[in-house]
Amino acid sequence: MVQQVPAPHVSPKNLLVRVAHSCISMGTEMAGVRMSGLPLYRRALKQPEHARRVLQLMRDQGFKRTFQRVRGQLAAGLPTGYSAAGEVLQVGEQVDGFRAGDLVACAGAGIANHAEVIDVPVNLATRIPSELSTEAASTVTLGAIALQGMRRTNPTLGETVVVIGLGLLGQLTAQLLKANGCRVIGTDLDTERIRLAVENGLDFGISPAEEDFVDRVYKLTDGFGADAVIVTAATSSNEVISQAMKACRKKGRVVLVGDVGLDLKRSDLYNKELDFLISCSYGPGRYDARYEEGGQDYPLPYVRWTENRNMEEYLRLLAEGRVTLARMQPQIFPVDRAADAFELLKGDGSKPLLALLEYPKSETALQRTISLNPPSTKKGRLGIAVVGAGGFAQAMHLPNLMKLKSDFDLRCVMSRTGANARAAGASYQAGYATSDYERVLDDPEVDVVLIATRHHLHGSMALQALRAGKHVFVEKPLTIFPGELTSIEDFYRDHRDPPLLMTGFNRRFSPAIAVVKRLLAARTTPLIVNYRMNAGYVPPDHWVHSEEGGGRNLGEACHIYDLFSALTNSKMVAVTAHSIVSESGPWRKNDNFVATLSYRDGSVCSLTYTALGHKSFPKETMEIFADGKVISMEDYKTVSVSGGNQKSWKSLTQEKGQLEELRALADALLRGKASPISLESQFENTRIAFAVEEQIVTQCQSRGSFDVE
Repeated sequence: MVQQVPAPHVSPKNLLVRVAHSCISMGTEMAGVRMSGLPLYRRALKQPEHARRVLQLMRDQGFKRTFQRVRGQLAAGLPTGYSAAGEVLQVGEQVDGFRAGDLVACAGAGIANHAEVIDVPVNLATRIPSELSTEAASTVTLGAIALQGMRRTNPTLGETVVVIGLGLLGQLTAQLLKANGCRVIGTDLDTERIRLAVENGLDFGISPAEEDFVDRVYKLTDGFGADAVIVTAATSSNEVISQAMKACRKKGRVVLVGDVGLDLKRSDLYNKELDFLISCSYGPGRYDARYEEGGQDYPLPYVRWTENRNMEEYLRLLAEGRVTLARMQPQIFPVDRAADAFELLKGDGSKPLLALLEYPKSETALQRTISLNPPSTKKGRLGIAVVGAGGFAQAMHLPNLMKLKSDFDLRCVMSRTGANARAAGASYQAGYATSDYERVLDDPEVDVVLIATRHHLHGSMALQALRAGKHVFVEKPLTIFPGELTSIEDFYRDHRDPPLLMTGFNRRFSPAIAVVKRLLAARTTPLIVNYRMNAGYVPPDHWVHSEEGGGRNLGEACHIYDLFSALTNSKMVAVTAHSIVSESGPWRKNDNFVATLSYRDGSVCSLTYTALGHKSFPKETMEIFADGKVISMEDYKTVSVSGGNQKSWKSLTQEKGQLEELRALADALLRGKASPISLESQFENTRIAFAVEEQIVTQCQSRGSFDVE
């Protein structure tokens, strides 16, 4: 389905590209299209790892909420495509080496989509040689995949290499091997593909329907077997890998590039002492966020062939004619006929090896706001804009806003990725979708801006909205930068009747904590609070650890500092923090730490935050000691009391207060109730997070407290 979506803005480390042509992948992409047509139960059988995550979510959040979340994500769909070529429109402020007007080829799933305009990280774009068309250059991703598969094989001049599967990827692989000086044998179930490969330089083609594949390979190699086999086929059968190994000589290599069954037979590998290798997509840098999104290149003397340099080399070989697409008779479809292209490729009949989408220049290509539904009458409701349409916003905030329709009118959804904005906005009946934050701030019908972007944008976007006169609900943390906190504090000092600011410290609003507060309402002693967050391991390259996330203390533990404030209802006077410093393990300093907070009323609250525990143990537990009682909370599902006659509380699902915090926001803005969280508390709890961060990062060993007043 072709949709109009808001055009993206150029990111600081990216290029904004007007696409001329994009290439449809017959393998990965069409497999995804076929999967999308299956019933949910069949998808679960084919993707058990996703099914396990859904079951865990169901245990935590209940069947109804999980079902709605999954159904919403499936209904929204995802943009397809990962190989395109076009003209640079704008260059990000941190990008060197490109300028507007350059022709570039682009790669990356979720980046080089089938779209008129794309925002492409600089390491996923390469300049097109002057003698090469954008039609040919749009195959850059498939060419780089084929090139990396060949590099993994490490072929030497004169070796015999077999290619199993002669689709587009196999055709390119065979040509690259020939350019490398190899003797190449190819096989495919389709005799027409074999014929085409021979026309393009294949030395020998074997039709498995006409002769025994393994026996023929041995005859062509004087009885030794192939030096290497590259598998570029797509099938669920395990027989393909077995045949590849049988066709190899002793101590040969098998490299898997395609998607085939992997129920390996030990005897196939062991008897010949074979090397079995996987080729991971386009080359070194793939799936490394620092390389792909952060623009950090690998030095050429140490990593000769990165994914970007593979892309560049493939285009050079095309331009020189050493690799050719001429005989593959590409079929080109105008983008408004994209559905016809996918239907043709999905069918059982004859299919082209190469299919491209073509994008005529359009005056609306850079349109950044798309109308979705007629404007609704607010009728005493708050017009709200959701900024950031990632997984959390779509799983939590947008469904909750639908439950609170009597208080909130979803005016728009804004996202840097226009496709996300459109999908979320359409699913939750927003008036319009946009990729332009200024459009949101200029909309007089927007009363509240809900910010759910990545952490590094929270403070600056909140301040922009406040200056525009909008009330702001910003997901935690309020900011990860002390300077931004100072600017927000200055804003409130300088304005007599400023808009409301609420940080999404939702745990204080949860039903479980409401029960705890009632139990503590008449307390006569200070509190001792022990809170344990069994947070689980997050890989070092996850965005949470990056400049965008700020780390786990600033990004998540801040929740608990706010909860301590809500429980004690007192001002914090000192904080001490210590972390585990691991010299050999994969943990960061802010992965495992203990923070102890002292309060003016005498209470002492301690947070143990750790990534060292096991996932079978509850993620969040708390014990409170006061007035001869012990109050225990587990995962916001249960509250129990020891030492009193109060009844315990239990919920079948986790209730962490996200719905209740939005209801409290509406109460304040529509019904004149007090601000859900005081400004002083929001600022103080953010400063606590900064103080903890300073101590655990610098690993201060003194036992003295760190004064934050």
